[in-house]
Amino acid sequence: MEPTMFNPAQMQLLEMMSFVKSEKALDGLKQAISDYFAMQAQTEIDRLWETGELNDDKVEGFRNLHERTPYK
Repeated sequence: MEPTMFNPAQMQLLEMMSFVKSEKALDGLKQAISDYFAMQAQTEIDRLWETGELNDDKVEGFRNLHERTPYK
């Protein structure tokens, strides 16, 4: 089995975990990470909206979108 190689971000998160001493601290860290990715998603949505790649018609089209994996 090959050894797992962590990237710098993963290593930093692992090092930060040594400071997590309670469920409350873990919940706070999880919330901070969740907030970060939510902010990144919102920034990208705003960019798509401003460039016209996303608009009301496309959003409305999502209501009837059915992309299921075909099973045989």
